[in-house]
Amino acid sequence: QVQLVESGGGLVQAGGSLRLSCAASGRTFTGYTMGWFRQAPGKERAFIAAISWSDGWTNYADSVKGRFTISTDNAKKTVYLQMNRLKPEDTAVYYCAAAATIRSALLLSYNYWGSGTQVTVSS
Repeated sequence: QVQLVESGGGLVQAGGSLRLSCAASGRTFTGYTMGWFRQAPGKERAFIAAISWSDGWTNYADSVKGRFTISTDNAKKTVYLQMNRLKPEDTAVYYCAAAATIRSALLLSYNYWGSGTQVTVSS
């Protein structure tokens, strides 16, 4: 059974940083793409960043380019999202997800989801 468990969310002031972690278990993720998405109140879930386990390919939403960095620790089966220069509009529940396809940024490609972690950025 695939499990994705996020951690690292919290309350931070604008301009601050947080690092989210996603511990993956239950299968081998070779050939998978791992993604981070977020959902703010009243809005649809939106793509933030993705990384391919096999070749390190990454992709970012325009809204976070240059501020967020996605990375993996293959030995720990953990995906990270380093978030710098946070803004109040980054406030959302952040979800980790896994897609059984290489290099996907499409929400519908993602088969497995974590339960989310809240990030709140105060102004």
